[in-house]
Amino acid sequence: MADTSRFEQGMATRRSVLGDTYVDGATARKTPFDEDFQSFITEGAWGTVWSRPGLSKRERSMLTVALLAAMGHDEELAMHVRATANTGATPDDIKEALLHVAVYAGVPAANRAFRIAKEELAKRGGGDK
Repeated sequence: MADTSRFEQGMATRRSVLGDTYVDGATARKTPFDEDFQSFITEGAWGTVWSRPGLSKRERSMLTVALLAAMGHDEELAMHVRATANTGATPDDIKEALLHVAVYAGVPAANRAFRIAKEELAKRGGGDK
């Protein structure tokens, strides 16, 4: 059974970070097969972790970009680079996070992540920094 308040908080946070268009699309693609998973990530990731007061959305965004880059989760990385337009993380913030990836997770992971970030930032006119 879903925690209604945690779900509602998660959905509000998810929308503020990823944007209504993305969340509406994800919601529209939801099926009975993945409905429980969608509730889980909305409540857990967005309603619990992203909604905590300890870090700003900008800081959480930078951590998320670095972790996704280090783990090679390219689709999610691209999505979270796009989300930086909503979180306050700048192209320079992304660059600094990816430099950390190079040191702690390896140059190949950072190289791939820089390519993805440049592509996503160029789409919004911010990839030349």
